Amino acid sequence: MRLSWLSFRSVSSFDLGRLVRRAVVALAVPLVSLAAQAQQMPPGAKQPGDFPHTKLTAGMYVIDAAIASNDADREQGLMYRTKLAPNEGMLFVFNERAVHCFWMKNTLIPLSIAFIREDGTVTDIDEMQAETENNHCPRNNGVYALEMSKGWFTAKGIKPGMKIQGLPPVQ
Repeated sequence: MRLSWLSFRSVSSFDLGRLVRRAVVALAVPLVSLAAQAQQMPPGAKQPGDFPHTKLTAGMYVIDAAIASNDADREQGLMYRTKLAPNEGMLFVFNERAVHCFWMKNTLIPLSIAFIREDGTVTDIDEMQAETENNHCPRNNGVYALEMSKGWFTAKGIKPGMKIQGLPPVQ
């Protein structure tokens, strides 16, 4: 549609004011959501970009995984995050082979978790609801856990018995 001077002149000041208000709201909403995300991170919490990252592969899919390999990073995990990119997740690395349980306290987005042995074999996958304190424990011992957006593993056809490649060595 071509806007001519004639059609522009016929816009009333009321309509123009409404258009300006809509434009301001459209520009402000992303800024407010960014500010809200920044406000939800408590003092001392690591920002998402502050975690070390690695590239993992699950079948033909490449995962950008933040690494939580010490107690403080594992404790924070994906808490306070409001979104993940499509192939973004967090890899938890433990120093001992055991049953490592997870919960979703202060975690604002629903997640899927894959529990993984040292050789990269996925042993269990579970779905976790946001902001709950239910325990999610694997049936098998492992040294890694990989959290992704809820439903990611199912959508990609990743199942127990499959391998995740590119895992960092356990210390």
